[in-house]
Amino acid sequence: MTTPRLLLATLLLSGLAAAQEVTTPEKFFGFQLGADKKMARWDKIVEYYGVLEKQSGGRMKVVNMGPTSMGNPFLMVIITAPANFAKLDRLREVNARLCDPRGLSEAQAHALVDEGKAVIVQSMSLHATEIGGSQMAPELAYDLLARHDEETRRILDNVIFIEVPSFNPDGQIMVTDWYYKQLGTPYEGSNPPWLYHKYAGHDDNRDAFQTNLVESQYMARILFTEWKPEAYVDHHHMGGNGARIYLPPYAEPVRPYADPILWRELSWYGAHMAYKEEEAGLSGVINDAIYSGWGHFGFHWITPFHNIAGMLTESASARLATPQFVHPDQLRGNTRNLPVYEAETIFPNPWPGGWWHLRDIVERQKVSAWAVLDLAARNRETVLWNAYLKGKRQTERGAAGRPAAYLISTLQHDPLTAVKLVNKLLAQGIEIQRATRPFSTPDGMTYPAGSFAVSLAQPKMGLIRYLLGRTFYPDNEWTRNRDGTPSRPYDMATDTMFEFMGVRVDPVDEPVEAAMEKLAAPVEPAGKMTRGPSGYSVDGRLNDSFRAVNLLFDKNIAVRRVDKPAAGLRAGDFVVAPGAEATLEAIARQTGVDFTPLRATVSTGTHEVKRQRIALYQRYGGGNIDEGWTRLVFEQFGFPYASIFDPEIKKGSLNAKYDVLIFPTDSTATITGETAAAGAAAGGRGGRGAAGEAAGGRGAGGEGAGGGRGGQTPPEYRTGLATEGVNAIRDFVQKGGTLVTLNAATAFPVDRLGIGVRNVLAGKSTKEFWCPGSTLKVTFDNTNPLAYGMPSQGLALYLDSPAFEITAQNAEDYETVVRYADRELLESGWLVGEENLARRAAVVSAKLGQGKVVLIGFPAQHRAQTHGTYKLLFNALVR
Repeated sequence: MTTPRLLLATLLLSGLAAAQEVTTPEKFFGFQLGADKKMARWDKIVEYYGVLEKQSGGRMKVVNMGPTSMGNPFLMVIITAPANFAKLDRLREVNARLCDPRGLSEAQAHALVDEGKAVIVQSMSLHATEIGGSQMAPELAYDLLARHDEETRRILDNVIFIEVPSFNPDGQIMVTDWYYKQLGTPYEGSNPPWLYHKYAGHDDNRDAFQTNLVESQYMARILFTEWKPEAYVDHHHMGGNGARIYLPPYAEPVRPYADPILWRELSWYGAHMAYKEEEAGLSGVINDAIYSGWGHFGFHWITPFHNIAGMLTESASARLATPQFVHPDQLRGNTRNLPVYEAETIFPNPWPGGWWHLRDIVERQKVSAWAVLDLAARNRETVLWNAYLKGKRQTERGAAGRPAAYLISTLQHDPLTAVKLVNKLLAQGIEIQRATRPFSTPDGMTYPAGSFAVSLAQPKMGLIRYLLGRTFYPDNEWTRNRDGTPSRPYDMATDTMFEFMGVRVDPVDEPVEAAMEKLAAPVEPAGKMTRGPSGYSVDGRLNDSFRAVNLLFDKNIAVRRVDKPAAGLRAGDFVVAPGAEATLEAIARQTGVDFTPLRATVSTGTHEVKRQRIALYQRYGGGNIDEGWTRLVFEQFGFPYASIFDPEIKKGSLNAKYDVLIFPTDSTATITGETAAAGAAAGGRGGRGAAGEAAGGRGAGGEGAGGGRGGQTPPEYRTGLATEGVNAIRDFVQKGGTLVTLNAATAFPVDRLGIGVRNVLAGKSTKEFWCPGSTLKVTFDNTNPLAYGMPSQGLALYLDSPAFEITAQNAEDYETVVRYADRELLESGWLVGEENLARRAAVVSAKLGQGKVVLIGFPAQHRAQTHGTYKLLFNALVR
């Protein structure tokens, strides 16, 4: 009979034996990872992890979490001692209990600390051109299996290490294939000319709080619900002309509402990482600089509000796998806490310049990754006790503070979108209660059964405050330059999910006293189809009604739309004739949309809706991130579309194939291809210019500057409409087509098609007007078909957007659909000089010949996050 002790001994002995036979990366791949002009491709990396798992002696488990956006495996690799694997489920349970210590006594917490192991997660190459992480990860895994020294044994014994070798496998394959295709050509070391994620490109790390991408959903499971690690590191690249590697902590400004211990932990880990880099003789290491503590809610910046020590490393880039020579005169500071490229206490050993190789990146990243594991292993009890303290104290702060909770009523303008909000909160691991009976609050507000309550008295209190509460970006000495000009936040000034989604959320100052049940799984609303002889109506206020309509079109079922309210119908509602009830029932179940019986046959005040032939402009030049997100939104709601490139547009005769042509946000110069410099400035970021993430670390390149910026673009991938493309678009609109332009792209029809509006914000200094990534109050003319289904007042996301004044002589051909409010415009974020924006037009429709041009002057579908303004785009796609 085999006893547990004998089994454990056998596992340990087999592990020692297997460790002697672990295949080296050099032997498997045929080169040292990080070698000049060599890159390991994702399929071979996956294969190598399979080899390591077999040779690990029970110290590694490779988990394929599922397919990526393009069908490749997404790996989670767990590395720890065999004894820990033998009780892995119990150790995960212990860790979860420490992270949420409600109801736990201090004595019980100490017992769990004694039993538990530190959980550390590290992910690589989220931005696929930042390839160092994906090349470093297999070597890090190998070292943990092949080394037998005391330090390694301590890590395996005390740490459960979860490695994500590539956060973006699809992009890793794209970049590797592109690099080898261009190797030895004048374009060697250049970035791919398209997005290096199917939908998001560089924006994939902006998806942590809304989890639209399947890769984000996998990582959210690892970080937020299934493992809840004590620390998380996301390994990136930055620009190549400053420090060689950035390490924690972040610089100012800090984002409030995280536990103070957490900020100390970042300094603690960062100091150990930097020390280990210096110990290894690696120069150019900086911490407490470049990257601010208040950043967008990407994975490394949202994790602190999950009580996880979320960290970032940023290595200076080479030209992908091609070395880059940096002359000493090219090295510069000009960034947060490094004004000049000289030694400081946070940067004591500047790199002198010279050749910079991918191997240099691999070595620095591996040292930093190992250092995090080493610190956690040496201080297991402290790390776990901190997890307990953070969860306990944040819960106490939430219980003592105001508001005490947020309530989400079932009575919403778009209740299905409110359910999506609730499910996104669940994906963050936030506890939500649902009312089993109607209830009232002390201030007299009433809520139906099924309404939701989110208490602040839980460990993720800080996260809840930012997702469900108004947020104001600091305006102080940390956020302004010496001359008083504002300093751009890192991407966004707010990430208030409920505002983006157009959902009403009510803060309450007292704990909710009502019959409640804990929500244990995502809510899946099922729509109803109640039979009626006169036909059915579909609520035009629901985003998902457009999905339902697209499904009806797929089944060749006719749809009409209401233009004049009557008999309980609103302008914008859809009407379906009787006769296809089985199909309607199926669509109702699929979408959650109700098909409500009509009181009587609707014979007037409606028009037939025709499925429009939609073309979405796609370019090269690194791709357009906004275009990628727009594709995702169309696919989520069932809009068929075609991607259209410059050559097809230049051929003309567009009306024969398309009814609607959409231009995502971009500059006029990038769209027309007038100057190569303009395209480079857009950097594949939808032409947002300074709004791009690179601004966050301007001198040193910033996170947005990562990866191979060498070479030029091959001729077949150069982009731009030129004069013939502009003429073809003018002809398309004049012959009855609809041109829809989003945010910055609204300048294109003004500049090139003669649309008679001007941007009243053009030329304003940042001292006069400043509003980075903020939600602002607007009014909707919901009698206009472009705003059907919208409330009369709401919010829009402002992001480097224009504001319009109509200047045309034929002003009767222009309609203002959305305006900014008269006063007190700011809901969340940062706004300076609101008088420049108040009462100005935000969305304008203009006739041009037989067609029309729609100027949506803000990102209505931003990152598939701003559900509250989707209908402004959707309405332009139905006629």
